[in-house]
Amino acid sequence: MEAIPHPIPRTVEEVFSDFKGRRAGLIKALTTDVEKFFQQCDPEKENLCLYGFPNETWEVNLPVEEVPPELPEPALGINFARDGMQEKDWLSLVAVHSDSWLLAVAFYFGARFGFGKNERKRLFQMMNDLPTIFELVTGSAKQSKDQLAAHNNGSKCKSSGKVSRQSESQAKGVKMSAPPKEEDESGEEEEEDNEQGATCGACGCGDNNGTDEFWICCDICEIWFHGKCVKITPSKAEHIKQYKCPSCSSNKRARV
Repeated sequence: MEAIPHPIPRTVEEVFSDFKGRRAGLIKALTTDVEKFFQQCDPEKENLCLYGFPNETWEVNLPVEEVPPELPEPALGINFARDGMQEKDWLSLVAVHSDSWLLAVAFYFGARFGFGKNERKRLFQMMNDLPTIFELVTGSAKQSKDQLAAHNNGSKCKSSGKVSRQSESQAKGVKMSAPPKEEDESGEEEEEDNEQGATCGACGCGDNNGTDEFWICCDICEIWFHGKCVKITPSKAEHIKQYKCPSCSSNKRARV
């Protein structure tokens, strides 16, 4: 496919350099050269592929004829869907397949020249430190990092430092984790914190085992229960949009 032969990369650094060159060419096709790329992907033509080369150029062409090919082949027939989708959606789809192809080519070289576990890990880390083509084409590169940081910060329980299911379940309307504890020492917050939540509505016992006990709160009567007392496990609770305790479930006129 390539007009000018390129040296075959044999080390991690050489494979990464090859990866960066091909990646740069694909990014050009899907961003700065997008009009030219769009015109070359004529749906009336045969199955076309988008190739990126180590010298940071790109080409739309037919797949190679020999089987198996010298390198993994890009997604076939990208031109057929061009006019059947919104342009941005089509470009995003091509970007996803381009990312997959780059990984396939890089690890093809790694397998061919016997990269060990540590070499493969180092190669992937070097590639993974760069934004994907999909992230650059859709403009989601910065957003994805911000969302990951926010998720990591929000997944820690403020009181004990343990991972809490409560933050995930509140969006579904189900209250989990441990109930609010009674403020016996200060006495000032007793009016704010309802003491009703400190004992299980089924067995009447409190949190005997510290913070490791799984609790769930009824969204109707707002009474807390041991998960084991109402036969609700943490995994089952994650799929409940609104939890009703046995008492409220038996009342057909319960307030929603």
